[in-house]
Amino acid sequence: MTGMTGYAYREFQSEERSGSVEIKGYNNRYLDVSVNLPGRLSPLEPGIREFVSQGINRGRVEVSVRVRELAGSAEITIDRTLARTYVAGLKELAHTAGIEDTVTLSDVLSLEGVLSIDRSVDHDEYAAFLMPHLQNAFEVFCEARQSEGDAVAGMVELQLQAIDALVSSLTEHSARLETHITTTIRARFEEVVPDAVDDSRILGETAVLLVKYSIQEELDRLRFHLDSCRKLLSEPGAVGKKLDFLCQEIGREINTIGSKSIIPEINSCVVDAKNALENIREQLRNVE
Repeated sequence: MTGMTGYAYREFQSEERSGSVEIKGYNNRYLDVSVNLPGRLSPLEPGIREFVSQGINRGRVEVSVRVRELAGSAEITIDRTLARTYVAGLKELAHTAGIEDTVTLSDVLSLEGVLSIDRSVDHDEYAAFLMPHLQNAFEVFCEARQSEGDAVAGMVELQLQAIDALVSSLTEHSARLETHITTTIRARFEEVVPDAVDDSRILGETAVLLVKYSIQEELDRLRFHLDSCRKLLSEPGAVGKKLDFLCQEIGREINTIGSKSIIPEINSCVVDAKNALENIREQLRNVE
């Protein structure tokens, strides 16, 4: 079992560049991969998205890559026309405002568009450089998701044990069902016709009600579903949807037992079983 939340952060540095890779995971019904890259590296996004998708089946995953160049070739472009326009405009503004000041180079450089820096980017070389760092961070991220999955599996197992105990109690109460029905019918016969109680009639009525109120089949299916849940807890990969389906089946059996109940003790067990099942469903929202 694997969780959906996790976090990993790795920094890297070489002679030419430095940066970081950050990966965050959140709960989500489907797979949703978001990649945040510097603009010049946007062509690498499909490859990173595919890499993440191969190792994740469900959840929202945010990958953020930051890179700062330490060395390398760059082409600087000067927009001379725009620079002259800015200077003329600044001088006119100073004259209009009655300010005696000169326009400096720093004034012009602070204005947008005067200088543009274009660094040449070899995307294949960049991909080869970034992938080892991304893989390292992704491994840490998957370990965090696995740790969460293990923790959830432990909590789900505790709730399954609680339901197991309730199934045992329900089995004991079910064994008392025949006695309870027979006693109730006999009491009613004695109340209505105290001098003409027919044992064969009582047995017949008891048999009919036992067929109607027996919960043995539901208990057998409930045990089977609980065993299936335990098998899935130990399986790797995405089992959240399968477990959610089994929870629906378990809930259906518990509800059927509750609808058939004519013994207060069974009603109490049904309430506790529903509570344990809801706790399991809450935990399963965190797994893949």
